[in-house]
Amino acid sequence: MCNIRGRGSIARRTMLGGALGAGVLLVAGRLTASAEPGAPQTVAARQRFFGVDTVDAATGTVRADRVVLAWVGCTTYAMAIGGSVFLLDAWVPRLTSTGYVPATPQDLADLAPEAIFIGHGHFDHAGDAGRIAQASGAVVYGTADHGVNISAQVRDPGFRTVALGDANALPGERHDFTVGAVEVTAIRHLHSAPTAPERPGGSSSFFPMPELCALVQHPPTLAGFLQSVPRLNDPEGGSLLYQFRVPGFSVVWHDSTGPLTEKAPNVFDIFAALPPTDLHIGAVQGFNQITNGLRDPRRYIEAIAPTLFVPTHHDNWLPGITAGAANYDPPLRDELTRIPAPQRPELRSLHDPTDYVRPDRLTFAL
Repeated sequence: MCNIRGRGSIARRTMLGGALGAGVLLVAGRLTASAEPGAPQTVAARQRFFGVDTVDAATGTVRADRVVLAWVGCTTYAMAIGGSVFLLDAWVPRLTSTGYVPATPQDLADLAPEAIFIGHGHFDHAGDAGRIAQASGAVVYGTADHGVNISAQVRDPGFRTVALGDANALPGERHDFTVGAVEVTAIRHLHSAPTAPERPGGSSSFFPMPELCALVQHPPTLAGFLQSVPRLNDPEGGSLLYQFRVPGFSVVWHDSTGPLTEKAPNVFDIFAALPPTDLHIGAVQGFNQITNGLRDPRRYIEAIAPTLFVPTHHDNWLPGITAGAANYDPPLRDELTRIPAPQRPELRSLHDPTDYVRPDRLTFAL
């Protein structure tokens, strides 16, 4: 059993990007172009990510009467909803550990997604988006800055991008549109950031010791390292929260959770005005946990008022700097007790690596 632990903090991500990203000019290898949904590789990928009962074995189409999500590390999810296949973010962790997440960018391209939704542009969220979109023909939704930066990830980009505001948009800006049978709302919010401790009665600071076990058991490969390094300094480009709606079910997903309390409290009212949310998948790891614990995730939950909350961005996605998801369970449960019991959502924690690519954990019949 591996019990190796290390010292450090998530802030080292910026240092790592500056140190390794300088002067790297390598262009990542291309992914194989995905075929029509009925192609064998697409049927196989969809059945693996969404379940055999959700995917037609002959045509590869996904059932419209189910919503299914499969976690692919950090905040990337494959989602089947309204008969469409989407990616929420597009990056498979492999910078310091290859194979810890049992998936590859090629697997995500083989899903033949109709759209990729970007929460923000950092490498651990959008680092594979260009290659996946190029191979699959998926439309990339995000800010204008996300579209420019993701298009620059590949030579001669042949995919379409849709701009939902730009990096200078104010928090609270809202965009409403449809993709297939799915209604989508995107709301500009804030990336995680530290603020002064909220006292008295504020949330306790929290940061788990980094864990090196995954790095030892799944050492990095040269290919994974070289594919990741050019993306390390990619800019945020603005942060977006999304709500996806079909009759009978709605999903909110965001890949960062910012200090709206101090910097943009009006956005909580905009969240609260959304249609009711059944499933809320929200980032809980963030820079403000050092000073304000898990207060920011709780404030998002209070405003969105979901039936079910699933934490994300809480796994060991960058071994040597991060820790496993189970470390977040006790402080998150404690933080949620601040929400009155009648309004408190059910909590369903996914743990790495056992819950990666596990569609049975997040399958909902309509």
